[in-house]
Amino acid sequence: MPVWVWILLAVAAIAVVVAIVTLSGSNKRKTERLKEHYGPEYERTVSRAGDEKAAAKELAERERQRAKLDIRPLSPAALDGYANRWRAVQIAFVDHPASAVGEADVLVTEVMRERGYPVDDFERQSADISVDHPKVVENYRAAHDIHLAQQHGDVGTEQQRQAFVHYRALFEKLLEAETNTQEASA
Repeated sequence: MPVWVWILLAVAAIAVVVAIVTLSGSNKRKTERLKEHYGPEYERTVSRAGDEKAAAKELAERERQRAKLDIRPLSPAALDGYANRWRAVQIAFVDHPASAVGEADVLVTEVMRERGYPVDDFERQSADISVDHPKVVENYRAAHDIHLAQQHGDVGTEQQRQAFVHYRALFEKLLEAETNTQEASA
């Protein structure tokens, strides 16, 4: 076999090795970015999906779906109105925790709807929120589960308190994101 064929084969083999190393490094960086951004939500998704590759695909799809949404800022009047309504719900929690948890769920849903998040399907809603607020989405799921359990039976005051705290964490993030958007554009 001529020398030039051996050289050509060696160059092709080197190109294949470089491509594999580059792809492997790219996948590793992507995984690290997902882990850093999503935190516990990444681990939850890996557990549900079965492996990291499937989880990465699911999270990438969530990001694509979220990018299609028209998430819009709240007006200053709406922002103040929601903050005032939250304070009223928080005060009502002392005397009527069950109804306050339900009102907190409704209020969070209203803010999400007005901002442009789809709110018809809870799983889609939590997936969309996980892209923007991955650190509190698990709290949101827990609060929603307690709210649903409360509708079907007796839930203790401590669980209601936990649900309310979880709703507040997302509510504050939704308003905080709004505040940061307004500050960035000012």
